[in-house]
Amino acid sequence: MTNSIINYQDQAAIHAVTKGVVVCDRSHWGRIKVGDDDRLRFLHNQSTNDFQSLKPGEGCDTVMVTSTARTIDLVTGYVLQDEVLLLVSPDQQEFLMNWLDRYIFFADKVTLTDVTEETATLSLIGPESDAIIDKLGAGALIGKPSGNHILVDNKIFAVGSGLTNPGYTLIFPVTEKQKTWEQILNYGAIELNNSGWETLRILQGRPVPNAELTDDYNPLEVGLWQTVSFNKGCYIGQETIARLNTYKGVKQYLWGIRLNSPAEPGTVITIGEEKVGKLTSYTASPDGYFGLGYIRVKAGGVGLKVQVGNSEGEVISIPFVSHEYP
Repeated sequence: MTNSIINYQDQAAIHAVTKGVVVCDRSHWGRIKVGDDDRLRFLHNQSTNDFQSLKPGEGCDTVMVTSTARTIDLVTGYVLQDEVLLLVSPDQQEFLMNWLDRYIFFADKVTLTDVTEETATLSLIGPESDAIIDKLGAGALIGKPSGNHILVDNKIFAVGSGLTNPGYTLIFPVTEKQKTWEQILNYGAIELNNSGWETLRILQGRPVPNAELTDDYNPLEVGLWQTVSFNKGCYIGQETIARLNTYKGVKQYLWGIRLNSPAEPGTVITIGEEKVGKLTSYTASPDGYFGLGYIRVKAGGVGLKVQVGNSEGEVISIPFVSHEYP
């Protein structure tokens, strides 16, 4: 049965996310280096966002999709001077390396390198993260747009925590990990472990592969409009996404669901006898039980009362996604 309680350590860290600062070890996430002359054009053609408009020091979130616009992964790309560094979901780097490699043709100047094992990733999350970033020598980033990044002492410091809370993400050689981790804790950050991150990402609606990101859903249904460029040229899945947007063809949306008892991911969401969707993720939180699920557009949205197995639920909005073009 899914956990129905949240432990004290996670509660304290989740509280600190809104009032102070936490540090989360995301080194188990994948990191792929994309190099050579055609790197920006290649990523531009293989994902939903506009890479060719980005300059070194900038970055963006993008969605890797199939030819029919089904979601594979939500990826963050950082454009460096001579390469692009992709931060991908845990255990997705090998699949994405193979998937991207299929689209490198003979004349393309593109190289792919899995640098997951030789690098580490830490995220600072919370309103007091600015103070720590300043102490680490990257204060020039404060106030910059999400995705902007600078190199300090061989470390990439980037704006964005991976969640909707303010924060920063650091990517650097794994040999520096222990020292950097201790430094950040000494500056006053509280540790957010993987279970705490999982609770936060569900509360905020950040989708993950094999749950919200699967062959069953496209980026507009997920609510990742901010990662989709409708102005750039052709890319994998572009025709399907453009058609869905033009003809208002989105039939279901990802929503948050406040529950009155625990529920299992995969459970059918119903109104009376009618099936209207499916629960994709569940967590206990400091404020009760919470899930993510896809619900048919015609059934309704915020405020809708639903049944999720034996649990009663109410549909609420979630900050990570939106259901219209920003």
